[in-house]
Amino acid sequence: MNARIAALMVAAAGIMAATVAPASAATVTTGGTTPVTNGTGGVSCTTVLNQPCVWQEKDGGGFVGVAQVSADPGQLTIVKVEVRTQRAWGSPWLTTASATTVTKGSARAVTPRVVTSDLKMVCATAGPALEAGQQVTTCTYPF
Repeated sequence: MNARIAALMVAAAGIMAATVAPASAATVTTGGTTPVTNGTGGVSCTTVLNQPCVWQEKDGGGFVGVAQVSADPGQLTIVKVEVRTQRAWGSPWLTTASATTVTKGSARAVTPRVVTSDLKMVCATAGPALEAGQQVTTCTYPF
């Protein structure tokens, strides 16, 4: 029984590592993309059109979720950022705070401050506001 649980946890960790983006990834540039750094200098993101960059920032006794996306100046762009929490391993992830910005061109959204000791992650969805099929979602690793 313990071996089955351990195998399940290893498989879940591998799937999560393959499907979510890290909170502070190393800068990778390909095909003429330009690396940018958030306002506090803590996270380096690669500028790829309609690909959200997501991270968390300390705010008093808690933290906020932040997301930004680069887009063509004439494109109506949406960026939605959510802070999700999980009370116990295996329980569902619940959205605790969220913020949405819709504007022409590049966009940024910041959630209200969250104070919790639960497991948490920040997720963002961004892209062309009128084309849901072209929007991309990415998340930090749980922290």
